[in-house]
Amino acid sequence: MQLTQNHIDYWHKNLRLTAILLVIWFIATFVVIWFAIPLAEIKMFGWPLSFYMAAQGSLIVYVAIIGFYALKMRSYDNEHGVHEGEIE
Repeated sequence: MQLTQNHIDYWHKNLRLTAILLVIWFIATFVVIWFAIPLAEIKMFGWPLSFYMAAQGSLIVYVAIIGFYALKMRSYDNEHGVHEGEIE
């Protein structure tokens, strides 16, 4: 099957979005833990930021990543004509 320029553009947008979201995931998961002691000096809702990120913050980031990916991919699907149609 020969790929059209439309398919190639769609795939590049998908890869770019995935790479950006993986970087955000990596920061929320590993970088925050790596700098836990310096981040403990910053308070968020009365708790040290490192504790808050470990308890709730990273989970909020994960849900936001999933939601953003779903919305953005829906717009890419519609833009490039690869959507599956309306769900009834």
